[in-house]
Parts: sequence; structure tokens; C-alpha cells
Amino acid sequence: MARDIQFSLMYRDMWQSSGKYMPRVDQLVRIAPVIVDMGCFARVETNGGGFEQINLLFGENPNKSVREWTQAFNDAGIKTHMLERALNGIRMSPVPADVRKLMFKVKKQQGTDIARSFDGLNDERNIIDSITYAKEGGMIAQGTLCLTYSKIHTVEYYIELAAKLIEGGADEICLKDMAGIGRPVSLGKIVEGIKSAYPNVLVQYHGHSGPGFAPVSILEVARAGAEIVDVGMEPLSWGTGHVDLLTAHAMLKDAGFSVPDINMKAYMQARSLTQEFIDDFLGYYINPKNRMMNSLLIGPGLPGGMMGSLMADLENNLSSLNKWLTKRDKPTVTQDELLIKLFDEVEYIWPKLGYPPLVTPYSQYVKNVALMNVIQMHKGKERWSMIADNIWDMILGKAGKLPGKLDDELVKLAESQGREFFTGRPQDLYPDNLEVFRKEMAENNWGLGEDEEELMELAMHPEQYRAYKSGTAKKTFEEDLAKKKASAIETAPQKATEVSPMQAAPVANTQPKSMNIAVNGEVFKVQISYDEVVGSENGVSQEAIEKPKAEITPASNGSTKEILAPVEGKFFRTKTPSEKGIQSGDMVSAGDIIGYIESMKVYNAVTADVSGKVVEICQADGSDVEEDEAIVKLV
Repeated sequence: MARDIQFSLMYRDMWQSSGKYMPRVDQLVRIAPVIVDMGCFARVETNGGGFEQINLLFGENPNKSVREWTQAFNDAGIKTHMLERALNGIRMSPVPADVRKLMFKVKKQQGTDIARSFDGLNDERNIIDSITYAKEGGMIAQGTLCLTYSKIHTVEYYIELAAKLIEGGADEICLKDMAGIGRPVSLGKIVEGIKSAYPNVLVQYHGHSGPGFAPVSILEVARAGAEIVDVGMEPLSWGTGHVDLLTAHAMLKDAGFSVPDINMKAYMQARSLTQEFIDDFLGYYINPKNRMMNSLLIGPGLPGGMMGSLMADLENNLSSLNKWLTKRDKPTVTQDELLIKLFDEVEYIWPKLGYPPLVTPYSQYVKNVALMNVIQMHKGKERWSMIADNIWDMILGKAGKLPGKLDDELVKLAESQGREFFTGRPQDLYPDNLEVFRKEMAENNWGLGEDEEELMELAMHPEQYRAYKSGTAKKTFEEDLAKKKASAIETAPQKATEVSPMQAAPVANTQPKSMNIAVNGEVFKVQISYDEVVGSENGVSQEAIEKPKAEITPASNGSTKEILAPVEGKFFRTKTPSEKGIQSGDMVSAGDIIGYIESMKVYNAVTADVSGKVVEICQADGSDVEEDEAIVKLV
């Protein structure tokens, strides 16, 4: 008798792996019954990961969204599942235990059945905490193995990790091949090892298609005993996403497995709706290169789930780097050149960082360090000269135990900066603080919400939730979308109406780079930078060309000293409300931290390279700053 294989639709991750945003709640509610009508899905991934932050950035209430979006699947008996990051919950940074516990209770009440819990370092302590909390909240606990390929990530390593999670209470095991670089035969052996020891534990396989291994991997894990495979569907399958449902279905059926029939009329309707959402606005946030498969990803092993943000970061940093190079009459670089340098640097530094599995947030951390290294070395500076605090926490063990040995070079660098390594239980570093947020809600007269879901949201995503409540988030999103739409129109050929949002044409930039200007008898040298345009050879920014921005520097430096932004991003004097930011009149010594720049989802400390008295703070908290722009002036 043919063995059954079930399918799970990765509708959340399809978008996450392609671009920045997911559909709005009104769009999700429209497509949910159509997905049900397809008749072939036992499960649907509805939320988790970046889903809630995306809702908040829209100006939408994520709790309302989850409840309405999951309802159709709950009614049809299709299990819903979410992705959560263990110690980091559903955000990028560690979460207190009381907030994590509340999250699972809330998600169950909102209609989410299964918690897929992974730890970016595969530290079983963090995952087992999540397994415990999920079961206490009434959810099915799915322990997850973050798959990657290295000399230490062996078949035996993963079988042993699965055993620890099952003994720790996991109801199911997920093989999360987030970069799609797991070798098919090895994946089959991992499943065989788990099934031989725990034949009644369900195994689900999740693989991205980017490097091309995933279809074969699906066949291998199915033959080895996996019961469920994750799939995507057009127009967001393949590329950095997942194997298409139709391909997986035909392949497994031919191999002799029993697979459910697909209602093709409903499939085409769901496909059409998804394309409609792309054409509406989501396509403005999808880089076309993320729709392509790329075997170059085998080397760096970067996951599909972060490629959307990677390309956006690359665009922003390329534009900033080329401005810096142009000001100094140095040759600029293309996006492809920077991408290859980034991939090479990831391969070089990953072993030195202790082989953290390249999954959120550690894939971002490794990528950020690599990108900063490449940019800083382009400028004649040393490797490792910019490491954000979040990344130091990973290096120092504050997020969990690194799988491999940290390179001696980084150990010495940490010691030279007075940083201490941590070997205890990571959760102990982040004490309960739910009551602090409960007090804030009372002070603002904000309701706690059904099942205290609003309290959970504030505690999980404080900055984004406050921006949502104030209306700032929605305003910012609408302004950004308007810019992207205007850019697509302005940069398109004459037949702009025939061009999709993701196909803006290049515009040549022939304006001057510098000039001398006399003002009241004093000569100033003016460096002029122009925002680059999508598709231009020397830069990639998705904004249309705006008015030139001039940075005016007197020919005489005078006695004022400036501390400049080392990277482009948003400036903040502090990272947390409990910190005290610098003020005018403060004395600053070289090496002191004078603020932070949020870039690529991490806070980069800005240190003074000179000493003196603060006479001016040039940037407001939350303001956008360009690289080399003055932040603080000293005398």
C-alpha cells in the first residue's frame, strides 16, 4: 500500500523569502477560502517570524490579522502553524520568559495550532524552553533542526539534536533547510536515524529551492519516512522560495506515494489572487533577483528567508559606498561585484564566528559583519572594525552556545575591548518584564486586548507597536510606497503603463560631483551626491532621483571637531529607554559611545574618534543619516 505524503503551504514564508512585506489582512481573508478549496493541504503556515512586525509597519493590528486569517483554516480542519525563534520569540532579539509564555497562549487562542520552534544556534536549551511553553499554551510543539552544511554539522549531529528535543517534549520534528544547501542523501540519512529511534514522531521537511537541491531532497526525505513536506506555489515558488506544489506533487506521485488531489480551478484562482497582491503594491518590495535560482548560494549558504532583505541592504549600502568612493575620486563598484565580494566574505568569516547556522537572526548577523567588513576594507580600514552589539552578544555566548570554536582572533578582539564571555543559560540574562509593559498600557489607557494579546504585542515589539498606536507607522509606510510608485513611473520608458513595478528602467547620471562656491567672500568646496536609480550601473536605490544633497565643508576646519556617521541608517542616542543619551556640554573621550545607528536590523555603536566638549547634536533621535554625515560637534 502506498504511503501518504501530506503538503503544507508556506504562504507566510513565500512572501518573506521574496521581499519585505506580506499581504494585508483584507487580502489574506480573500485568499484563505480559495486555499482551502484547493483541497490538497493538510497544513498552512499562517504567521510567526516577521509577520507581526510587518502588520505593525503597515499600521495594521497583527492580532486582528491572525484571528481573521486563520479562521477559514480552523473551520476546515486544516492545521495552521507559525514559526518562532525560541529565545527570540517572534522578533530578532531575546525575549523574557514571561513574554514568551504569553505569546504561545495568545497564538493558540487566535487560531494557530502548531509552534515550529527553532534556535538559530541549535542550542537545545532555548528550543526545549519553547517546547515547554508551547505545550503549556495548548499548542503542538514542533522541535526544529536548523540545517546547514559544514564539517561540524554532520548526520550524527542532527540525529543527536533531534533526540534531545524529543526527550525534551517535542511532539514533532521539523528539518528546516532554510538555505536549501542540505545535501539530499545526508538529509535522508537524518530522517532515517530519527525514525529508527522514534518511529511514531512525525517528521516535516522544510526546504528552500535557491541552490537547486530541494526537489531531490524532498524525494529523499519522503523515502526515508518523512510524512509532510513544505511547498510554495506560483507566482512565488522557486527562486529563494520553495519547490512548487505541482512539481512536488507530480514527483512524489510518480515515486509511488499517495498524495492528495489538487483542485486546479482553485489553484489557478489562488495563483491569480497572489499575482493581484503583487501588482497592487507588494511587487514594489520584491527584488527580481529573488525570483531566480542561484547555485552561487551553495558557497555562502545564505537562506531564502533573508535574501529579500539582503538585496535591499545591498542596494542601500552600494549607493552609500559609491557616494563615498565618488567623493574621493575612486572607482565605483557594481551590485554584482559587491554581491560576489559579500558571498566570498561570508564563506571566510563563517568558520571564524563558530559556524552559527545561517538562519534568522544569525544569518543576518553573519551577513552584516561580512558586508561591513567588505565596505570597511574598501575604505582602507581593518576587517572586524564594525561589529554591532547584537552580533557581539552572539559571539560572547549571550544568545546560546556557538556550534563551533570561535577564532582566536575574535577572542583576542573581545578581550581587548573588555568584553566578557557567557556560558550560562541564555534565558537567565533576560528577566521577566511583562509588568513593565502592563504599566505602560495602563498609563496610555490602551486596552490589554482579548486574551491579553495587545499586551503581548507591546512587550514583543515595543518600538513597532508604539509607532502603530501613534499612526506613525502607517504614515511612514504610505509615504515610502508613494515614493516607490513615483520612482517606477519616473524611471520607466515612455510606455510606463506596460511596465511592472519591478522593472524600472535605468537613468543616466551625468551631473557634476563637486564644485567650489564663494559665499560672502569665503570659498567652500561642495561635494554633491545624487540618489542612484534602480538598474543604474553604479548604484541601486529604489527611490527616484531627488534634488542634489550638498555637504558643505569650510576650506578652514577651524576648531570644531565632528564625529561622523560610519554607516547609513537611523540615528538614536540610546538603544533602550533606561539609557541616558549624550547632551550638549558633555565631555567626550575618544572611544566613548555617543549613539547608535540602526542599519540592517541591528544597532551599530558610534564611537568618538576624537575628544572634546559637545557643542551640538546634529541629528534628532530616529532621523535618517547618511554615511559621513556629522552626528555630533565637539570643541
